[in-house]
Amino acid sequence: MRINPSFKEFISLAKKHNLIVFSYKFYSDWINPVSSYYGLSKNIKRDSFLLESVEGEEKVCRFSFLGFCPLYIFKTRGKDIFIEKNKKVFSFQTKKHPLYELKRLMQKFKVAPKKNLRFFGGFVGYLGYDIIRFYEPIGEELFDPLDTYDIYLILPKFLIIFDHLKREIEILSFSILEEKKDLRKIYFQEKDNLEKIYKKIIQPYKLSSLAFSSSVKVKVKSNFKKRDFLETVKKAKKYIKEGEIIQLVLSQNFSLEFKGDPFLVYRYLRILNPSPYMFYLNFSDVKLCGSSPEMLLRCEKGILITHPIAGTRKRGENEEEDKKLEESLINDPKERAEHIMLLDLARNDLGRVAKEATVEVPVFMKIERFSYVMHIVSEVRAKLKKGINLFEALISCFPAGTVSGAPKVRAMQIINELEPHKRTIYAGCVGYFSFTNSFDTCIIIRTIIFKNNCAYVQAGAGIVNDSKPLNEYKEIINKAKAAILAVILANK
Repeated sequence: MRINPSFKEFISLAKKHNLIVFSYKFYSDWINPVSSYYGLSKNIKRDSFLLESVEGEEKVCRFSFLGFCPLYIFKTRGKDIFIEKNKKVFSFQTKKHPLYELKRLMQKFKVAPKKNLRFFGGFVGYLGYDIIRFYEPIGEELFDPLDTYDIYLILPKFLIIFDHLKREIEILSFSILEEKKDLRKIYFQEKDNLEKIYKKIIQPYKLSSLAFSSSVKVKVKSNFKKRDFLETVKKAKKYIKEGEIIQLVLSQNFSLEFKGDPFLVYRYLRILNPSPYMFYLNFSDVKLCGSSPEMLLRCEKGILITHPIAGTRKRGENEEEDKKLEESLINDPKERAEHIMLLDLARNDLGRVAKEATVEVPVFMKIERFSYVMHIVSEVRAKLKKGINLFEALISCFPAGTVSGAPKVRAMQIINELEPHKRTIYAGCVGYFSFTNSFDTCIIIRTIIFKNNCAYVQAGAGIVNDSKPLNEYKEIINKAKAAILAVILANK
């Protein structure tokens, strides 16, 4: 096996860098991320992830990322920071905010560059909605029924990149160099690591077929009774009529008992609701699988991109009905007004961290279809201002206006008052933060959270002045439907 870098190149890189990436690339037209993850998962004892992205008009899935064996785990609860390395945990309280501590940790690494990689190593995981409390006064912290970490990110030692367009698979192994280490031993150990992973993923793994029927009876609970939710919509509308807010995204959390395999839920979700951002996070504290349709923010080569989604209709039974529903959606004054308002909010958010006069809207109010619903989608782009780091850029848009409301801060304060529990992970983001100052994140919606033998699904609806409470209730049910069905089908 011929790996990169060569031994001679490695010795040269080791003089200036303390994080080196070793890689092996090959071509395959039959190995896929799901079977590879399934095969490797039998030997993965620590945290791991699978990220899949859908790009382009034809929704061709271009890249998938599979990562495992964390070199570092970064977790936070409020001001408490937990950094784990080699199964040893160092904990302390931040005097600033958690993302400041993550930035400091990432700055310790001098990474040897590797060209032409979409994601060149870094931290992967989630940022929960409630980290916004460090940046905005949204009110007293509510009860957390899940008792989860606010942030949970891992730096994987091993990363497998699947390029489905070129049929390329690249296995990466990251090595942290410390003083007085035998470089020759490290090099050949890393070569051995790559060979072992290659041999594992080229094996033909047989996954169980997916049955789209279930005899399991499952009771779905909500943190809102229907009548209470309808009354809460009326309270939100009262704030709107009084001029305190223009829009509010009110959410509802559903829970059901689950004793199956969360990865099987992910497999069902990929079929039921294929989306631009598919993810499976298999962490020790909590597991997430999601099919988010909505980017929060991406940064590549200094270009910031966000895709606000607002305006929803259910899917039709056939193409003719779909077209009628599309026409109804795009011409609905309420939906148009809501979308334009949230588009303006996204432009303003990016404007805070963008070079002057670089904010633009290349895609305006386009209909995109998903399995159960269709949405109005736009795209906003801008150039990142000099001196702004990737976390400052992210927080400028966090959380998205499409899951909070407008004006954003007052909307979040009212959410804190009206919703019964802390949002925890829901409405935060999942993604990666690369050592090359790039990142890609999606909003945590259409997502299932697994903890304590339960599955949790949360969904929201945008409340405006002329909202009808029952319609907003139905919208939430439609948005949660695919995720809940995936759980039911995979339940034992």
